Amino acid sequence: MLKIYASERPVTVVPWWILVTLSLALSGQVIYRALLGPTNRVEATALPVAPVADNLRLLTLGEPAVLSKLTMLWLQSFDNQPGISIPFDDLDYGRVIAWLASATALDPWAQYPLFVASHLYSRVNNLRKQRLMVDFIYQQFLQDPNKRWRWLAHAVVIAQHRLHDLPLATKLANSLRRQAAGGNVPHWAQQMEIGLMEEQSEYQSAAILIGGLLQNGQITDPHELHFLNLRLKELKNKLPAADLNSMGSSAR
Repeated sequence: MLKIYASERPVTVVPWWILVTLSLALSGQVIYRALLGPTNRVEATALPVAPVADNLRLLTLGEPAVLSKLTMLWLQSFDNQPGISIPFDDLDYGRVIAWLASATALDPWAQYPLFVASHLYSRVNNLRKQRLMVDFIYQQFLQDPNKRWRWLAHAVVIAQHRLHDLPLATKLANSLRRQAAGGNVPHWAQQMEIGLMEEQSEYQSAAILIGGLLQNGQITDPHELHFLNLRLKELKNKLPAADLNSMGSSAR
């Protein structure tokens, strides 16, 4: 968590008028809640359509990152309306995703919208909405793989353990390996695809992938090299002789 917020700017740089506006909005909400009697009938308000990020940017007065944070604050508080709490399951996820996309577009360096997508809005007991959130994370990852790899890694876990969709998890892990090749991306993230292949009994594909990792020179840590060599040996022991011969032919 500390890494996520390490690049955030202190609140002292936020323009005074934005802080005053936020304070007034929060104060008004508190007063309204206090005035709302327990016998009053309350109804949930639907999440509004998200404005286009370019239109939001016109309101930032040179502070798009600040508006991105305020947008996320508003979105996260939307489920707690005066006198009623709205389950995430009842939210329009198409609109939730649009708000998250707008917040990310306002501040491409921000990690928080994707953190919320992967750790908060993906936890609903609704497979369709979980898939929508996984797809959103994947699309955002493709725009900046080396900075957003950790959220796709979490999406792989969601696809594997919550959706129980191994082909989808493998597709995401494959994209993670191919797209996120920066020096800051750990090898464990780039190797998630191997475990998924093994789980689907795709031993030959997993062995070929490990062989490629060993030959491309990117992995230099002796302990990791030893581990991968042991894993490759285990996979080869699971392969029939025909598959081993085809691997040897392709290597030559």
